[in-house]
Amino acid sequence: MITSIPQRAFTKWCYRAYVATFFVYLGLPLVVVCVFAFNNSVFPSLPWEGFTLAWFFGNEAPFIGVFNERAIMRSIGTSAFVAAWVSGLAVLVGTCNAFLFVRYNFKGKAFLYMLMLLPLIIPGVILGISILVFFSSVANTLEDATGMWFDGLRPGLPLVILGQFSFITTFATLVISARLQKFDPSLEEAALNLGASKWGAIRQITLPFLLPAIVASAVVAMLMSFENFNTTLMLVGSDSPLTITMFDKLKQGSTPVLNAVSLLLMVVSAILGLLSLLFQKKR
Repeated sequence: MITSIPQRAFTKWCYRAYVATFFVYLGLPLVVVCVFAFNNSVFPSLPWEGFTLAWFFGNEAPFIGVFNERAIMRSIGTSAFVAAWVSGLAVLVGTCNAFLFVRYNFKGKAFLYMLMLLPLIIPGVILGISILVFFSSVANTLEDATGMWFDGLRPGLPLVILGQFSFITTFATLVISARLQKFDPSLEEAALNLGASKWGAIRQITLPFLLPAIVASAVVAMLMSFENFNTTLMLVGSDSPLTITMFDKLKQGSTPVLNAVSLLLMVVSAILGLLSLLFQKKR
């Protein structure tokens, strides 16, 4: 709604009703998931059987809680390991990409920038299949030529990290590039005139200026890695991240344990997002 244009009362009421309906549509499923994580029933549905924390801390069947479910706890550790690697690589490469696209002009820059954006429009399943086929072909060729077994090129955590890194880096690049475009290059020039080296000026002036964007992109990369399913499904091996483990358990039948896991993920995501906002505000 354009506030500068006079609107009838009925139009304003319809707009407010639309906004309220939209947020209810977004938030109600999350509220339902959170509520049934505390339902004293083996089914995550009505009727309400009473409040319980068994789906978090229970250790007797059928109320085996999240923190006593070995498969889920192991998958959380696997997802954290993958997310840490993906976040670190995405921030490192994204920062280098930002300097490349913002600071330099060269032939083929537009084409290279388009290639960098390409993973955003490719479906995750297609991206995962293409990575799997490519590295399987490379592994087969190397094995035929050398007679050695290349485990790192087969489905497993290395390919999961590579698959997620291939598109999450694009988000990190865009976030850091937007911040770098606001930087005043004269600050670096002043540092150089005062005797700083090129790397010293970047390390002491430019990188601290980019730090809020770097932290934000790291948080976004970790969250995207944790919740990724399509690409991960095509590349996973014997060590399953959390999304794959939840999918396997869902095929066996939905239980409030999955609701409890979802609630924990929402809480952790909210905390990370809040910390990121507080850090940026402080900076």
